[in-house]
Amino acid sequence: MLVDVHAHLDSDEFKKDLQNVIIRAKRERFFAIITNGTDPESNRNILKLSKKYPIIKPALGMYPSSAISLKDDEIEKEINFIRNIKPIAIGEVGLDNHRVENLNKQKKVLKKLAKLAIELKIPLIVHSRKAEKETIDLLEEVGIEKVIMHCFSGNSELTKRAVSKGWMFSIPSMILKSKTYRKLAKRVPLNQLLTETDSPFLSPFPDKRNEPISIVESLLKIAEIKEIDPEELKKIIYINYQKIF
Repeated sequence: MLVDVHAHLDSDEFKKDLQNVIIRAKRERFFAIITNGTDPESNRNILKLSKKYPIIKPALGMYPSSAISLKDDEIEKEINFIRNIKPIAIGEVGLDNHRVENLNKQKKVLKKLAKLAIELKIPLIVHSRKAEKETIDLLEEVGIEKVIMHCFSGNSELTKRAVSKGWMFSIPSMILKSKTYRKLAKRVPLNQLLTETDSPFLSPFPDKRNEPISIVESLLKIAEIKEIDPEELKKIIYINYQKIF
């Protein structure tokens, strides 16, 4: 059983052939593809997809750029919407100090969403681009336990801090190209690893769109790094998925 804990199947890039994407994933024995929301419209589109395709599990959230563009009352309205839906996870949420401004407002919104995840007893799927320390500091302050660090690029010290909290790390299919994610896979214990693609983004293939089945190849790379049989690794990651979800 394979899992993709961070995809964006509501993307326009999948509009014409999503059914074929799902068929390919089922052929590879995928158990779940967690599709992450980024704003109110995305959240609602993902809910529709999850009703049409049971393999799609909805994570609802607010991407950092949405967190700063929405008004306070709109944020509260969306939080209440998510609370009533009770999705499988809160995501995609977090901090971005690379392309998004107003880190202070981002922090306020992330704190609200982290508290919501604690209230609902579901995982928080976290983006932390160029703000890894600030993200870990905030999550430690809130005291959240169920965390999945998505595409984490922090240094070894920050990785150790997050590992010590028992948080999970989802390794993207970009591990096929990226030394950063190879180092991450090496640093994180097996019982805290998950797999993701961030599809259609972050394709490890120069001439091909990213989609969930990329995990088939990234699993081989993780198995090589961890010096473990790929079939055994699949079992461990599936157990990790069951443990946190």
